[in-house]
Amino acid sequence: MKSSSGPKQQIFSHLAEIAAALAHPHRIEIIELIAQGERSVEDLAERIGLSVSNTSRHLQILRRARLAAPRREGKNMFYSLVSETEVVTLLGSLGRVGERNIAAIDQVMQAYFRARDSLEPVSRLTLLERLREGSVTLLDVRPPEEFAQGHLPGALNVTLDHLDAMLDSLASRSPIVAYCRGPYCVLSFEAVARLRTRGIEAMRLEEGYPEWKAAGFPVKI
Repeated sequence: MKSSSGPKQQIFSHLAEIAAALAHPHRIEIIELIAQGERSVEDLAERIGLSVSNTSRHLQILRRARLAAPRREGKNMFYSLVSETEVVTLLGSLGRVGERNIAAIDQVMQAYFRARDSLEPVSRLTLLERLREGSVTLLDVRPPEEFAQGHLPGALNVTLDHLDAMLDSLASRSPIVAYCRGPYCVLSFEAVARLRTRGIEAMRLEEGYPEWKAAGFPVKI
């Protein structure tokens, strides 16, 4: 009879704890948010539309799985990712498996994301080359507090609320590449759609700031 408590089984048990911590959409969303930078419990609660106590419970599960770590400042608690590169890569792999194997995810991708932008996004390597050439304008459409914690070099922070007021000035700076929080962040899709309706050449970065950083590309903090 095979042992159920050998070293392999012990490792699998700990891996299962990580998998269980990811098994809730709110916790995946929390990971996406703190991948942008450290966030307070109150800010996370507001962003995902939960109570502070409910958000804290989700964060405790992520903490026990060693996916998130707290930092206390006075009465406030802030959370950031543990092993940021590995966690971002893990979430990306989860997304790719889901897109390939779960029909419902592919349907959402077709109905929402690809319907808004059927063009191939710009790869990280292509964007890096064009940034070095100075042949592209880069827009970070995330909220200012996320931009302040880290962004791609040379990026302009223009949120959707301010994009329309910037259209005339951006028209002379095309082509434009927009990015946001990650592959399922709707902000860059909406920004590119608005720019194109004004005849401005615009494309999306293939992923977002966390994936760019996790891949070892330069960032400004």
